[in-house]
Amino acid sequence: MQDFEIGNLIYMSVLAAVLVSWYVVQNKGGLSKMVRDASAWVFIFVGTLAVIGLWGDIRQSVIPVQTVFTEDGRVELPRAEDGHYYVDLTVNNRSVPFVVDTGATSVVITQSDADRIGLDPENLVFFTQAMTANGPVDTAPVTLDTVILGPFQDQAVPAYVNGGEMDTSLLGMTYLDRFDSIQIKDGKMILER
Repeated sequence: MQDFEIGNLIYMSVLAAVLVSWYVVQNKGGLSKMVRDASAWVFIFVGTLAVIGLWGDIRQSVIPVQTVFTEDGRVELPRAEDGHYYVDLTVNNRSVPFVVDTGATSVVITQSDADRIGLDPENLVFFTQAMTANGPVDTAPVTLDTVILGPFQDQAVPAYVNGGEMDTSLLGMTYLDRFDSIQIKDGKMILER
């Protein structure tokens, strides 16, 4: 804990002790009513903390972030709560979720996504390696027949299937370079062709 947090904790503890003491003195005679009231306030407090803690998840489900396609050839990807940009592409006629990764050289597909888009895992040959933040990982080079992002359709997109564990496929620079401009502005990643 930092000094600021410790100070806040001490202040809030003293304030809570004073409020509880005042409440007990004011309600000497009705102990059962006081316990019932205190329980209600504890539930309200815990409920408020739960809503605050889960607000990001609640907001995501009530108002999901949307990718916007404009008529002038722009794609606007909103920044997610975790700070990343996500987009669903249609790859070989199947929807595949990607995290946009400008630090990744290539498009990298998870093994489960590869299987879903029709790449037979038995026929993949993991003879290349990629260097990741967690060290080297075996990869299998593949070609994606079609990749569709909104109005943009690309053919024969080079990619790799990751031989290791990976949660989400990565949309790297070999695909992003097909755009004339990549900007990050006002909480959005803007791709233009």
